[in-house]
Amino acid sequence: MNNIVSIITPSYNSSKFIDACVNSVINQTYLDWEMLIIDDKSSDDSRDKILHLSKKDSRIKYFFLDENIGAAEARNIAISKSNGRYIAFLDSDDIWDSRKLEKQISFMNNNNIAFSFSNYEVCKNISWQGGFYRKD
Repeated sequence: MNNIVSIITPSYNSSKFIDACVNSVINQTYLDWEMLIIDDKSSDDSRDKILHLSKKDSRIKYFFLDENIGAAEARNIAISKSNGRYIAFLDSDDIWDSRKLEKQISFMNNNNIAFSFSNYEVCKNISWQGGFYRKD
């Protein structure tokens, strides 16, 4: 059975955050995922960073829009291009704990649940240090 999680990430001028966002997905303990980053016509160097990051892992797919249409419509376009059984939303300025997908998919499968969400933590200063995030 297809247990792929399609991670939908709209991006607009996210150059400052996109590295941490993508690295938090690459470092997931749950490995059956695809990440669809849809850039909403950024005017910063987000597109260059997304191209570079996509070379790190073949599961990262990118789409560049010709006009800015907003995050909601960008998400819908990415959903239409997804292949997963599950859809997960991750904004380009957010990061995930490395076990987020593992725990959430396990919970959903073990309890026959079709929809779930998780809590979040607001962090002011996050830095990437050799495979993990440090919260200052």
